[in-house]
Amino acid sequence: MSQTTDAITYRIGADLDLDQTIGLYRASTLGERRPVDDRDCMREMLDRADLIVTAWDGDRLVGISRTLTDFCYVAYLADLAVDQAYQRKGIGRALIDRTQSALGEKAMIVLLAAPAAESYYPHVGFTHHPQAWILHPSSPVG
Repeated sequence: MSQTTDAITYRIGADLDLDQTIGLYRASTLGERRPVDDRDCMREMLDRADLIVTAWDGDRLVGISRTLTDFCYVAYLADLAVDQAYQRKGIGRALIDRTQSALGEKAMIVLLAAPAAESYYPHVGFTHHPQAWILHPSSPVG
């Protein structure tokens, strides 16, 4: 499925070129916090996501929303990345909007904000939830 807004086309689906996707992560600075040098992991991240929405300027991938979800209660927006050259043009907001629409009326979206993006999410309608916890792979359950 594809939809166009002001020369940017939005698509739902994970049929993406890995190099182009990694390039977007690097161009958005999200690559600083993602395993962009581990191609197998990046491929699995794309293949195992339940919902991917992308933004395109012609053949150039300029944005991605990658979500893990059950489609009825909760959706974890794992990645929201927009190429720095395309930021502040509403693409991130459009990716979130299309993600929310694809999820349907019941699933809430949760996410962990990157430090540089922390002030962005309240601006687009998210509310802060202070009870988030992380268990890193190297941390044993004790």
